[in-house]
Amino acid sequence: MLWTASLCLLWASSILSAPVNKQRQKVLLISFDGFRWDYDRDVDTPNLDQMAKDGVKALYVTPPYLTVTSPTHFTLLTGRYIENHGVIHNMWFNTTTSEKKPYYQTQFVNEWWDNGTLPIWITAQRQGLKAGSLHFPGTASSYQGEVAMMRDVEPLLYNYKNETAWRENTDKVMGWFRDEDLDFVSLYFGEPDGTGHKFGPDSPQRRDMVKQVDRTVGYIRQSAREHGLTKHLNIIITADHGMTTVYRNGLVEEITLSKIPGFSFKDLSFYLVDYGPSGMLLPKPDKLEKVYNALKGAHPHLHVYKKEEMPGRLHFAKNDRILPIILWADPGYLINGYFPVQINKGSMALTTKNWI
Repeated sequence: MLWTASLCLLWASSILSAPVNKQRQKVLLISFDGFRWDYDRDVDTPNLDQMAKDGVKALYVTPPYLTVTSPTHFTLLTGRYIENHGVIHNMWFNTTTSEKKPYYQTQFVNEWWDNGTLPIWITAQRQGLKAGSLHFPGTASSYQGEVAMMRDVEPLLYNYKNETAWRENTDKVMGWFRDEDLDFVSLYFGEPDGTGHKFGPDSPQRRDMVKQVDRTVGYIRQSAREHGLTKHLNIIITADHGMTTVYRNGLVEEITLSKIPGFSFKDLSFYLVDYGPSGMLLPKPDKLEKVYNALKGAHPHLHVYKKEEMPGRLHFAKNDRILPIILWADPGYLINGYFPVQINKGSMALTTKNWI
């Protein structure tokens, strides 16, 4: 199974709605990270509008839990839930040594990605097709010893906002289709996610970034025409998650675990918190019930589950990497550890219908 409802389709069309001909059809899968379902409603987006007119557009989609970059993008590539493909977080971690690697470094931890589930690049190549990927999460890894035929991993400290680089990357991918005769390519853009996090989803900066996204969509279609791909390139545009405004400034009681009566970090062997509205905890031996009981019901907007009690619809339990206690917060709330350290004005929403 290559594609499921988890594909998170937003826009899809062939260039100029061209009819299928005898030449083999090609697919370009594009992700604009953090593009919320309604970001084209308060900004003029003529290129996205034209693409919808030429093809199809979904009103909204529901991504898998956990709605962060690497897990959700790997679901896009595999068609599997996160508990099945095993990329359960943006960060590689080791519960024995408490070591954690940030997003970029995790891209190069091969065993984090190569868990027995094949991304579409490898599946396609095993069927005699040619595949490539540019900057998509998971691109740096090999899978059962195989890699995408053409691949490009962004450098360290990459500027995800650079519109000139977006166009250069677009032309590179179109060259792969034309000169290397690739059948499938995944192409990743790290915006408007970064802008939404920093300034908030309702900010003028986010609206300006959506305009840049729309200009880029126009350039992508133009580049496809200039590379002679008009009649046989099909484009899918999607995203991994949406964005919600973070509540602060005394408007709400923030979630800070260290302030919860009866809870102590001394009862934990390992934890992942301070990364938005989600978290996981590994209690020390015989401390699970104490930790769970202290947190359960401690804050009206904090949801606390033992791993085996997670709602089945979330498909986030049946994997050894998932820790025994799972936390998530309602939209607008963040989960802080010892004290609030998260400064973003926007964050992923994990429990509402309108996830993207």
